[in-house]
Amino acid sequence: MRILILGAGKMGSFFTDVLSFDHECAVYEIDSRRMRFLYNTQRFTTMEEIRDFRPELVINAVTLKYTLSVFEEVIPYLPKDCIISDISSVKTGLKEFYEGTGMRYVSTHPMFGPTFANLGALSTENAIVITEGDYMGRIFFLDLFRRLGLHVHEYSFEEHDEAMAYSLSVPFVSTFVFAAVMKHQDAPGTTFKRHHKIARGVLSEDDTLLREILFNPRTKHHVENIRAELKQLIQIIDDKDEEAMHAYLTKIRKNLD
Repeated sequence: MRILILGAGKMGSFFTDVLSFDHECAVYEIDSRRMRFLYNTQRFTTMEEIRDFRPELVINAVTLKYTLSVFEEVIPYLPKDCIISDISSVKTGLKEFYEGTGMRYVSTHPMFGPTFANLGALSTENAIVITEGDYMGRIFFLDLFRRLGLHVHEYSFEEHDEAMAYSLSVPFVSTFVFAAVMKHQDAPGTTFKRHHKIARGVLSEDDTLLREILFNPRTKHHVENIRAELKQLIQIIDDKDEEAMHAYLTKIRKNLD
């Protein structure tokens, strides 16, 4: 299959490495310096090269901020039967966009972003394939992700956004709170250093991604739950209530099981 990957960032490079030995691959990237370490693949910097390549599948791996604008730029140069796809962690507006193009499409979410995951050992990581869209496109990614050893889940666009409102917003907001009250430590403990590393990773993400996760209409409910838990914990601290603290710790430990 002729596969065009849009963007030569960490995820774009990952897909190039994974696919280039079994398929004829090309990468489109406006900054040619980012493609200097890619191998076994063609490197494109113009739309004319994309048109001549005639891709059968396009994987849009640019940052969320540019996902739709890059699609709009590239689509006029694609064959009508080409399957277009994204790997975005936020799907807001994508279903409507895809349906408006009239093209075959598939949407996935590899939940092993390069910030924390070991891209060479993915057996503990997850991936989501959206159930809506082109059947053959879904089969391609289901097969790919399973061959990589990922745990694959199939969600609708709606189910995906509901799941992400919890699994992304809760750790992200918790990290924001840690970073907001953090002070420099000359002799930080192990737990502090681990949280600090996580905070640096989360806050290195694109602002558009962070904004869209928090502005997901389903996110507010989960943030309010965090606030309620903090209020309860503050009350226990004020009261110095040992029994209440023991009960609280027992409750939250069960949540980890």
